[in-house]
Amino acid sequence: MKFSCEKHLLQSAVLAASRAASAKSPISALEGLLIQAGAGVRVTGYDLKKGIYMNIEADVAQSGSAVLMTAKLFSEMMRLLPDGIVTVEVSDDSRATVRCGQSEYSFMALPAADYPELPDVDISEAIMIPQKTLRSMIDESIFAVSTNESRPVYMGSLFELEGGRLTMVSVDGYRMAIRREEVKGGTEGMRFIIPGSALLDVERLCGDSDEEVLLNVGTKHTSFTIGSTVVVSRKLEGDFLNYKKSLPENFRYIVTVLREDMLGATDRVSLVVDEKMKSPVRLMFGDGRIDFFCTTPLGKAGDVCPCDGQGGDTEIGFNDRYLRDALRSAPAKELCVCINTGSSPCVIKAADGNDSFVYMILPVRLKAGE
Repeated sequence: MKFSCEKHLLQSAVLAASRAASAKSPISALEGLLIQAGAGVRVTGYDLKKGIYMNIEADVAQSGSAVLMTAKLFSEMMRLLPDGIVTVEVSDDSRATVRCGQSEYSFMALPAADYPELPDVDISEAIMIPQKTLRSMIDESIFAVSTNESRPVYMGSLFELEGGRLTMVSVDGYRMAIRREEVKGGTEGMRFIIPGSALLDVERLCGDSDEEVLLNVGTKHTSFTIGSTVVVSRKLEGDFLNYKKSLPENFRYIVTVLREDMLGATDRVSLVVDEKMKSPVRLMFGDGRIDFFCTTPLGKAGDVCPCDGQGGDTEIGFNDRYLRDALRSAPAKELCVCINTGSSPCVIKAADGNDSFVYMILPVRLKAGE
């Protein structure tokens, strides 16, 4: 195998594919990147759960394939090489040589036969969605994906198609994030769950453009085609939370706030939060104001967020990180904060009635003196 291409093209492909390569695996080849040279060059990373490959243009002098080890080393090599034309050659005795300008590396490669094949996505459904739209949907809901491996189904986000709108739901047992957008394609009522780790890779690969992402949904796997890059991921199996029944339908109090005002008050009061003691931030919903308090072994903090409406002097405690994550992610300047009692869920949504996002946070039980 021998090919030459612009360094920045190969570097982009290596960086993208490296996100899916295994850091440590009993299958040594999975710690490297599969390089295939034919009409062009394809660079692949795979960890048996997800795979990423990218096709680039190259001048192929000799077709072939090999696994270059390790993905981390190869990625760092690409970063350090000077700009220009990179030539990659793998000889019959599996010795790989990488040259660019006056720089040259030589190391052993593994045969491509050692590399497991990526699963084929038996395409039964296809959805089209602009890159910037998909990126915002993931960015504004991924914070609620669970990291608890004992409930793996919640380590991903539910995708559901209804009435031409794609709903994305993330939940971790303490909070829930819902994002909705209009999309093209798909079949009414389709539902599937994609791991959060794969969605993070998709988010990083999506740009701020209207160029569409092709989301193919198969029986056991999904694939996202983003330009010349493809992310393949297994689907998660299991019963996902009935999110519609979990959302309260009616509220005793609804107050309107500016997102920046409420986030600022939360940030300032959270400075004294003691993570070891898991001290909550206490909110008192009054008439035209929300008072923030926090008392910890480190000290006390207080602040006020102005609001429109009144909350009946309802007092609610929140995990400061959960509240901040929701406020930072909310894609609206003005928010409705909806409450019932100090022990019932709080719902945050857009004040203009747009239902493109809904966040729900469970309160923390308050103790006297907190």
